[in-house]
Amino acid sequence: MSDVEKTEFQLPPEYAGAGRAEDAPVNPQATPQEQDGESTLRPRSLVEFIGQPKVRGQLDLVLTGAKRRGVTPDHVLLSGPPGLGKTTMAMIIAQEMGASLRMTSGPALERAGDLAAMLSNLMEGDVLFIDEIHRIARPAEEMLYMAMEDFRIDVIVGKGPGATSIPLELPSFTLVGATTRSGMLTGPLRDRFGFTAQMEFYDVEDLTRVVTRTAKILGISIEADAAVEIASRSRGTPRIANRLLRRVRDYAEVESDGVVDLAAAKEALRIFDVDEMGLDRLDRAVLTALIKGHGGGPVGVNTLAVAVGEESATVEEVCEPYLVRAGMIARTGRGRVATAAAWRHLGLTPPEGSIGY
Repeated sequence: MSDVEKTEFQLPPEYAGAGRAEDAPVNPQATPQEQDGESTLRPRSLVEFIGQPKVRGQLDLVLTGAKRRGVTPDHVLLSGPPGLGKTTMAMIIAQEMGASLRMTSGPALERAGDLAAMLSNLMEGDVLFIDEIHRIARPAEEMLYMAMEDFRIDVIVGKGPGATSIPLELPSFTLVGATTRSGMLTGPLRDRFGFTAQMEFYDVEDLTRVVTRTAKILGISIEADAAVEIASRSRGTPRIANRLLRRVRDYAEVESDGVVDLAAAKEALRIFDVDEMGLDRLDRAVLTALIKGHGGGPVGVNTLAVAVGEESATVEEVCEPYLVRAGMIARTGRGRVATAAAWRHLGLTPPEGSIGY
């Protein structure tokens, strides 16, 4: 029998039905509603952009140099976890260059013809943004090689022996690709980007500035210590910080006078199951299953997923990255292992020999 079939551990009542990860307040993926609302919160220039000082400095050199030479900038690859501002940075590149921005995503480019249609509509100097570029279909990717390097593509007309290749010259453009999994990019595609930027998680100071700026735009009255409290629980991600701010605003408007103070922030985050470390109900359910159900591990991710009632991909992509970064889970060849910090976070005494004891 496999480990999954052997699993009989049941979560305590307080963790049962942890809820879908897609609905979790600390999920860095944007919901459709947030995608509509984020447009008003996005900074419009590199000066307004908060955080990522190294990337901003490098990108400023690339764009300023291109403007002084009167040419389009090199193609730009933005990589990093979701919610850190890759789409916003692409918009800023177009804004700084005074160019139009054309947006699409890797999964939408299933055929070479889909990409050819977009490329043929570009104007001189346009910025083409492809989100999740690592998921682009292979035929479209191979067409992109020539477009990025030589600003031309070959369009195949007809089928079989009568098929004809028609060369199509393209205007100079800048491709901005965004990826949450840079390791899945093929070597030939990665090598065609002139500038690659790795987006890093934010510190509490920068996230506090993000929360304060968002509160000002949304007309929310917030006290400084409340902004710090929200920022400290946002897992280093501006999208999560903005989401938590909106939930705290809801609580302040319903339960008090609408002013977001420290007491309102703490109580609202308690209601929405976001603790001091930024862990939500599903994160704690994973730790509980790992520690109380399996003695701290090692445990396979499929076993953990069954224990908390989630898909293994959700546990691996939504919960695990932050738990590893927070030093609560270690990934080993035999499975996931709880560290001493995880035991202590659940109010338990870690056994001797545990990682970080």
